[in-house]
Amino acid sequence: MIDLHLHSTFSDGTFTPTELVRMARQRHLSAISITDHDTVDGTDEAMAAGETFGIRVLSGIELSVFDGDTHFHLLGYNCNWNDTELRDGLKKLQGSRQRRNSMIISRLRDLGIAVSEAELAELSSTGQTGRPHIARLLVNKKIVKTIDQAFDLYLKKGRSAYVRRFIYHVDEAIGLIHGSGGTAVLAHPLQISSSIEIIDTLLKRLKASKLDGVETFYPTQKGRYLKQLRRLAATHGLFETGGSDYHGDIRPNTAMAGGAHVKIPLELLEAMDRYHEKRRVNHA
Repeated sequence: MIDLHLHSTFSDGTFTPTELVRMARQRHLSAISITDHDTVDGTDEAMAAGETFGIRVLSGIELSVFDGDTHFHLLGYNCNWNDTELRDGLKKLQGSRQRRNSMIISRLRDLGIAVSEAELAELSSTGQTGRPHIARLLVNKKIVKTIDQAFDLYLKKGRSAYVRRFIYHVDEAIGLIHGSGGTAVLAHPLQISSSIEIIDTLLKRLKASKLDGVETFYPTQKGRYLKQLRRLAATHGLFETGGSDYHGDIRPNTAMAGGAHVKIPLELLEAMDRYHEKRRVNHA
């Protein structure tokens, strides 16, 4: 089994890349990918840990993107994480995150909530800081009881402390991923819509923009919806991926793949490898 959707302390996870690789070994996984938000800074550590623990580690990233009025996430795999254009593209996203964090803290303070950027920096000591870290800060200070409550009351779109940030159009994001030698995958379609017809239309549109794959195996994508997604992947000529979207103890009742939570077959990675190799040969 595999798990190609994990988050580390370099974005909004609570375990380091090394700890995640060690956990994957304990769960008898064959391969993993750490897909941190807007950063590949944990990749070197993850690769070294993979060598140590005998686990295959694929380079990965997760980007927030838009297409028209639709906002969703895009996963990138097998990128050259030292590619200059990719790094420059990520710096633009990272700068936008930092500016938004400052504005959110300011809005919370205007609401009479005693939080500071220094406290946020202490909570998120490495990697990319985002709204989940601010939510954790609010929980730690007993302003709210849960991370979900922090989003519901303050941080999600339409709430008093919400601030927009720059994100790439999906075509630009696919270009960044492809430019660094990687493949682009639509993440967790169910978070976009429970309508398989809407996802079908979106996949058709994204295939025209050279989308490579779709994340079919995911904790909330089960039963009939999973079967329909797998059919759509075949229809549109997209390879399948899967992952737990595990963030560590930031989210209760979640776990890395390998248990009852979610199981992703190794065959998906084998098909992905064949696709990637064919693409590499065709572009050689």
